[in-house]
Amino acid sequence: MRTPRLLAAVACTAALATACSGATRPAGGAADYTVTPLSPAAKGPLSSLTWSLYAEPYTLDYAQAFDYPPNTVLANVCEQLLRVTPDLRIEPGLAVKWDNPQPDVWVYTLRSGVTFHDGTVMTADDVVASLKRQTDPATGSPWGSAFKNVEAIEKTGPLEVTLRLTRPDVLLNELMAASPGTIESAAFLAKAGKEYGVPGGRINCTGPYALDTWQQGESITLKKHPGYWDEKLTPKTDSVRFTFVEDPAARTNTFLSGTADGGYMVPSTSLAQLRAGSRGKVYFGPNTAAANLAVLDFKGTLGDLRVRKALSMALDRENIVKAAAGGVGVPAKAPTARGAWALTPERTDRYFEELPDPVHDVAAAKDLIDQAGAHGKKVTLVTSTLAPEISVVANAVQAAGRQIGLDVRLKAVAPEAYSSIFVDPNARKGLDLVITNGYDNTPDPLEFYQYLRTGDFGNYGNWSDPVYDAAFDRANAAADPGARSDLTAELQKIAVRELPVIPVYEAPYSVFLGDRITGAPTGIAQLYYPWAATIGAAH
Repeated sequence: MRTPRLLAAVACTAALATACSGATRPAGGAADYTVTPLSPAAKGPLSSLTWSLYAEPYTLDYAQAFDYPPNTVLANVCEQLLRVTPDLRIEPGLAVKWDNPQPDVWVYTLRSGVTFHDGTVMTADDVVASLKRQTDPATGSPWGSAFKNVEAIEKTGPLEVTLRLTRPDVLLNELMAASPGTIESAAFLAKAGKEYGVPGGRINCTGPYALDTWQQGESITLKKHPGYWDEKLTPKTDSVRFTFVEDPAARTNTFLSGTADGGYMVPSTSLAQLRAGSRGKVYFGPNTAAANLAVLDFKGTLGDLRVRKALSMALDRENIVKAAAGGVGVPAKAPTARGAWALTPERTDRYFEELPDPVHDVAAAKDLIDQAGAHGKKVTLVTSTLAPEISVVANAVQAAGRQIGLDVRLKAVAPEAYSSIFVDPNARKGLDLVITNGYDNTPDPLEFYQYLRTGDFGNYGNWSDPVYDAAFDRANAAADPGARSDLTAELQKIAVRELPVIPVYEAPYSVFLGDRITGAPTGIAQLYYPWAATIGAAH
């Protein structure tokens, strides 16, 4: 168990939200905003609602879900052993409790009487099969590295599963509240085979909604699961239909016209318009994400730390926040947002005060480029129409690079190709930089810093630092949240000094709710919390 995040009973204002939103700004001016984990509670049931996604999910296979669109849908259909709540705490999910009797052993006691959507009862065999599937190379799961220290996954009772490790791994347990801990029917997995989770295929989980239809290129529809186990999350809406609108302006129009009742990750270019409109309301919620530039090739121009530092110093982060985040955000001091530090929120201010402020100094950056002999060298940055902020940041990085003598070239790719960069190493060939929205799935910032460890799946550029790796292992063996948080702060200092990723800005999470609905969680916990179950009529 972890120290609860102090958000459950109070909303955090922009002036006070240091550890709440991950994006603070003093009150006053057009960028005023309030961060709260929940929208007002629903007042009644609904027969249906339409939810807008910025892209169609590339899969509904829990073992392949590694991005916002698939996880936004699956959060309502599939469940994990543990659960992340809207106020970023971890609580029991399909496991009623978990124990750590030895540093290298985790034991999960399962909830009895839970049924899959086909009516069969969940057992320890289903849990073992679901977790083992993540570790099978044939699955090709991007979550496989989360199980790197797992030696055995065993059924140790009708409703008990034990994980035996080669070394202590606290983070593995926390990730049982995210995709790695998702449970599916073993019999269904065996029957579905390669058709599992694909368009036209089926899934059979335990969540409050079941997959009804997936009409590829058009929509995904979920229907209420009448046998759902958690009475406090009994769905208030019978049917949820997801539509996919990639163009930000067109997506905004679906909100303004009422074609869509709501959607997460509101286009930043439309925040002001939607906040001023009368068709609904934009809410801001807790966020663990920060916008970063991830280095994809340490053998190229950016392999020289002086070049990475120079590019960072050339960035005008204040103007990037205005253009890319609609003014709702702040320059980032570290690769993790302040909101990612929910493990011990009372320590967040101290950790960030110990970091240097990001500096905008073009002259000093030019000097570093000269020292590195990098004047005129090429840097290829991938960009896409996937989200408007990607193009805005890409243009800003190109301009900053050229100011200091780097030849920053933009390579535009289709949205699906952009997403592939994060799951397919071959898609990164010939690229130096990618704009990421790096986020934690759990309330522990150590999760993000895991992705910079040598050999981790999320270490896109294959950066390697033995001092960093040793520091990570110490943090991951620390059962006490305070000790682990302090050790993670040391990892953060190394990352800021060595810049395997270049921090850009952080902003709160956003959701638009049309005037006929309310009740949605507002923050990034929606990636795993069954958010649609709490949405109902606003009047």
